[in-house]
Amino acid sequence: MTNSTAHDGSFTIVTTMIERWKQRARELKTETYAIYLAYKDPRTPWYARLFAACVVGYAFSPIDLIPDPIPVLGYLDDLILVPLGVGIALKMIPPPVLAECRDKAQSAMSQGKPTNWAAATIIVTIWLLLAALAIVVIVRAIQ
Repeated sequence: MTNSTAHDGSFTIVTTMIERWKQRARELKTETYAIYLAYKDPRTPWYARLFAACVVGYAFSPIDLIPDPIPVLGYLDDLILVPLGVGIALKMIPPPVLAECRDKAQSAMSQGKPTNWAAATIIVTIWLLLAALAIVVIVRAIQ
């Protein structure tokens, strides 16, 4: 086997892995949107709705628990916390509700990425209020 053949083989493996990751990321986005839809469904129990709101809020929040610029650790929340939260939320939602919401999410995602400016505004507002509260606490601690 020549070097070029070995290189082509490893390139194919890497390309296949990247495609699998992209597919998994698309599936995770669809599942997260399905959880959001289930959160709004009155047939979903209150505790599942509360957990779903936290998971969806965190998944779509522009601010991470661990900032992305921190090498390796910055992506751990995206790679571990979000999928873990999605998995737990999916187990809490009643199967008939989840099936309907998955169908709706699949349909919405195939038509383009759904946007919810009201939810984004609420999430950003909460983060800004928490930042302001942190500043007030720090200023009082310094004085």
